[in-house]
Amino acid sequence: MPDRPRRIPEATVTRLPIYLRILSELGGERGATVSSERLAELAGVNAAKVRKDLSYLGSYGTRGVGYEVEYLLFQVSRELGLTQDWPVVIVGVGNLGRALADYAGFTSRGFPVVALIDDDRSKIGTEHVGLTVQPVADLPRVVVERAVTIGVVATPPGAAQEVTDRLVSAGVTAILNFAPTVLTVPEGVSLRKVDLALELQILSFYQQHRESAPSASPARRT
Repeated sequence: MPDRPRRIPEATVTRLPIYLRILSELGGERGATVSSERLAELAGVNAAKVRKDLSYLGSYGTRGVGYEVEYLLFQVSRELGLTQDWPVVIVGVGNLGRALADYAGFTSRGFPVVALIDDDRSKIGTEHVGLTVQPVADLPRVVVERAVTIGVVATPPGAAQEVTDRLVSAGVTAILNFAPTVLTVPEGVSLRKVDLALELQILSFYQQHRESAPSASPARRT
């Protein structure tokens, strides 16, 4: 009976893109290596965690040498599904939706934006980044014709759940939510949330505590 593939923990999955970015920046000459200690330092974790994370990919490095950067980069990219493109549809072509569509980094990383959707009649039929804004009613056809795999929700919060339901009904099984609201999806659909206000609130916490921290006492003379 063949061995079942090891399930990669979610915490490890969230760190893989960090390792990918670091490895991409290290790059360089063929045969270059990186130690788990150096990778851990750059990723902000400990070396034992790095070694454990990479062991799920079947990569154990070489004692005293480390990991070959080029091969490890391939392994992480493969595990993240980045050896192919994943077409994206953005629903909601307001300021945020347009800004997301403008970002060239999506395409270069394998996530080409192939369609823009909105229910505002003043926007439907207009063009942005070479794409014609289409109505929400066209979503099922767009998903099929453009082989959409990921939907981005960039609508006001009141419309986000309905848009999500439409994406799911159209066959989209991976959704990235930028709307400041909690969404529900059926089992088998992956949902990730990007909450900019939440991140700012966390920064506010650290800023407040940094400013309220007591100054270091002057050193005593003996």
